[in-house]
Amino acid sequence: MARLGDLERTVMQVLWDAGAPLTGREVAAALSRPDLAYTTVLTVLTRLEHKGLLRRDSSSKAHSYAPVASREHHVSELLGQALDQADNRLAALQHFARSMTPEEAAALRQALDGH
Repeated sequence: MARLGDLERTVMQVLWDAGAPLTGREVAAALSRPDLAYTTVLTVLTRLEHKGLLRRDSSSKAHSYAPVASREHHVSELLGQALDQADNRLAALQHFARSMTPEEAAALRQALDGH
């Protein structure tokens, strides 16, 4: 999975929060950044599509964009990539587990138990 720049991450947040496909203009409006050109937003959307993170619907005049996967799926992919960088995955997992809240640990236990 490709790394995201700050603007790419912000655009993905807008699309995940929307819960429905958005046009480039809608994304630009949601960003609330008058300093940001509309063409820049379109460039970022195209990059995210090429990275496999967005799906573009070209069936209408104004293309719309939607995330290919949920925010949670994306984060889990990032966690997997981080673990791939560790010399000792088990040690990295243990360190991460010690940083979890009791609620997070309980949710992880349930997931591991298949609930």
